Amino acid sequence: MPLQDDHQIVSVDDHVVEHPRVWQDRLPEKFKENGPRIIEMDGKHLWAYDGEVYPTIGLNAVAGKPREQWGMDPVRYEDMIPGCYDPEARIADMDVDGVQAALCFPSFPGFGGGTFFRAKDKELAELCVKAWNDYYIDEWCATAPDRFIPLAILPFWDIEAAVAEAERVAEKGARTISFPDSPVPLGLPSFHSDHWDPLWQVCSDAQMPISLHFGAGGYVPGFSFSGAQAVAGKIGVPDAPFIVAITLFATNSMWTTVDLLFSGKLQKFPNLKFSLSEGGVGWVPYIIERADFVWERHRYYQPIDFDARPSELFHDHFWGCFIDDEHGLANRHTIGVDRIMVEIDYPHSDSNWPNSRKRLSETLLNVPDDECKLMVEDNARQLFRFPRAA
Repeated sequence: MPLQDDHQIVSVDDHVVEHPRVWQDRLPEKFKENGPRIIEMDGKHLWAYDGEVYPTIGLNAVAGKPREQWGMDPVRYEDMIPGCYDPEARIADMDVDGVQAALCFPSFPGFGGGTFFRAKDKELAELCVKAWNDYYIDEWCATAPDRFIPLAILPFWDIEAAVAEAERVAEKGARTISFPDSPVPLGLPSFHSDHWDPLWQVCSDAQMPISLHFGAGGYVPGFSFSGAQAVAGKIGVPDAPFIVAITLFATNSMWTTVDLLFSGKLQKFPNLKFSLSEGGVGWVPYIIERADFVWERHRYYQPIDFDARPSELFHDHFWGCFIDDEHGLANRHTIGVDRIMVEIDYPHSDSNWPNSRKRLSETLLNVPDDECKLMVEDNARQLFRFPRAA
């Protein structure tokens, strides 16, 4: 049956476009000039930060625009609908869409704070991370505490600072930490190392799941380069159009999942939980079947847990989400109905806004009512400790 009126949709992956004064209102005076600020250049609004200039990519703010007008060019604030950057306008857009609550990832900082990782001035970068967390929790989420799920990013390039910030935001009410879906492309220790153990301990103790949004680690799949470029060892303009990367983004989540399944960290931290953001779920049955297959054959000589079956680890530690994934829904019992959530992805190009509830009703038409309620609401509320308002 379709969604019922009492089913409240909780989206575990939406996005906020930061307004121009997020950092200028929060950074110490001596850092404001190099801190993120909006400048005008060639009729475009661009972010200036630490000596570099960054666009707000138009494809990240297409809600309300015909598909024929989509593109990668930088976009001005007046060319976005206000719900992209204004929390009260966002609530109105959620009401139009039939969505009750949303978890919103950053835009300018990158999904997991990668912009600040790449910056030269790390003292400023850490302050920018803290400023974003204060903005999102104290300004954006505080506008409607029953509608927005508090999330935080970390200065993950410094493990001691990351642990300290995780403890601080946990006290502020953060329900999840956005973290690189793989630290390896950033040149940082892998999930297999003990480097991240102090952070995993804090997140376990605070019951804060780790949200792993695809691409947060900086790796973009599907960028093919010409033979001449490859031979010369140069990275130039890719031959493949960006649509190849868009199609393959879920492979980031596949890679991340398998990496963690065999890392040994899930056994060491039994209360550690991961939300695979914007990765879809249709691939999950194959990956856990494949992981079990190779574990059965190769565990005798590999440095991995001899007793922990990967599929069981997946069901204990991972949650996935979907926008429009009919194949995943058809295989929901293999994945685990209690491990599937929904995302709206407003204001990005995958979103069905303003028809998200309508489209969800269509895809869930033949799903029993109790299973619908789990996937559209209850799983997310339980994972992120975000109960309905009284």
